[in-house]
Amino acid sequence: MKLISPTISRLARIRNWRIEQWIQDPIATQREVLQDLVTHGQFAEVGRLYGFNKLFNVREFKKSIPIVEYDDIKPFVERMMNGESNLLWNTPVNWFAKSSGTTSYKSKFIPITNESLNDCHYQASKDVLSMYYCFNPDSDLLTGRGLVIGGSHQMSMLNEEVQFGDLSAVLLQNAPVWSSWIRTPELSIALLDEWENKLEQLAQSTIAENVTSISGVPTWTLLLIRRILEISGKSNLKEVWPNLELYIHGGVSFLPYREQFKQLVGEGMHYMEIYNASEGFFAAQDSPDADGMLLLLKHGIFYEFMPIAEYGSANPITIGLKDVEVGVQYALVISTNGGLWRYLVGDTIMFTTTYPFRIKITGRLKHFINTFGEEVMVDNTDRAIAIACTKLNILALDYTVGPVYFSEGNNGCHEWLIAFEKEPKNLDEFRYELDAALKSLNSDYEAKRHKDIALRMPMIKVLPKDTFNNWLFSKGKLGGQHKIPRLSNDRKLLDELLAFAAGSIL
Repeated sequence: MKLISPTISRLARIRNWRIEQWIQDPIATQREVLQDLVTHGQFAEVGRLYGFNKLFNVREFKKSIPIVEYDDIKPFVERMMNGESNLLWNTPVNWFAKSSGTTSYKSKFIPITNESLNDCHYQASKDVLSMYYCFNPDSDLLTGRGLVIGGSHQMSMLNEEVQFGDLSAVLLQNAPVWSSWIRTPELSIALLDEWENKLEQLAQSTIAENVTSISGVPTWTLLLIRRILEISGKSNLKEVWPNLELYIHGGVSFLPYREQFKQLVGEGMHYMEIYNASEGFFAAQDSPDADGMLLLLKHGIFYEFMPIAEYGSANPITIGLKDVEVGVQYALVISTNGGLWRYLVGDTIMFTTTYPFRIKITGRLKHFINTFGEEVMVDNTDRAIAIACTKLNILALDYTVGPVYFSEGNNGCHEWLIAFEKEPKNLDEFRYELDAALKSLNSDYEAKRHKDIALRMPMIKVLPKDTFNNWLFSKGKLGGQHKIPRLSNDRKLLDELLAFAAGSIL
């Protein structure tokens, strides 16, 4: 098997030459991508609606097609899921990636075409491998197996031709046969939807394998690592899998998890960040020393970048690669070979370099909390607290929510700081109703909360009713447009408010 590594390394360098081509000529590459997309799209209903056959340059494309969000394309998606074809794209759409909901829907369903599978997700995965081999030419990565920690849903049949599931499940289900030779666990385990059982089977079935890489969201990966160490009695993962060398992560910020991984995995591990969403595979870390991820420009996605201040305006302005600036916040707008046209993803990014174009994810357009992959938005928490208060006949004045990170022996959770006008008689009852409401509104939170496997019940801290207003007053921000941030991905605001409240009480 050792003979495989030099061969793969040579192949990776050959593929890297192709990557260098679009890195060196990014503007022309993106124009070619857009032309190819419009050529396909002109034969679909959306192409006829917006006159794709008359669009000959980027300016006309942007002038003719409005920027949309999920609510705008949902009627098309519903028709496609009911079996209609040639609506957003001119080839059949038999798969949909289920992801966290918008402000109006618990879940959203992103169309996945054969082109988006092969020319975006799978091609980008090969490029990630090529990038890794280029900065690790002596790697033995493919002499062992890659442990893939997939999503939490099985494939769900809508009819004989249309199916949906988590993106990771869709990718695994459609992967070429040869990929099973270098992947673990077997597909039947990878696609299990009951996480407690799945976690145990993942651990039991892979512990004796020669695992050289792991791919997965940090939350679930940590749970699996702890279970494997518990079974094996080893002190770190490198003692279980001596040839383990790479962890590919994405989906949430790795910052809160980095130290835990170092302690649980051991020395000699490489970490590689990717930006792979249901809507497309956007970026990947091309060098361990680079600040940010390389934007993938020849993978069936045409990019536009909306300055944050434009969000919400009637005719928001977007710019292309040649006009972006390092250090400026942009909202990502994409047109893809999955049939998305000028689609506002909702993520905010910042360029760390240009030529080559590297980005880092900076957040969401709307307030959110995604420390554990739960993707909870303000609309979710606003509605959840309203439901719980109505049910128990109480009144909340103000609140904010932040994370409680994983600790020894404890999973993470959300901590709610709430000021009540009319407090609950039984705080545990309120906590239960709040948690239940949030699970009903957000499928990703519901999955993470299943049997407390990734998120335990939320913590509730009741603050004196004037705390939030007094805190704003102390900042000179009482009144006007100033308000308490509802959701945070770190504890800075929570800890400051808790300290402020303690000082006020004293």
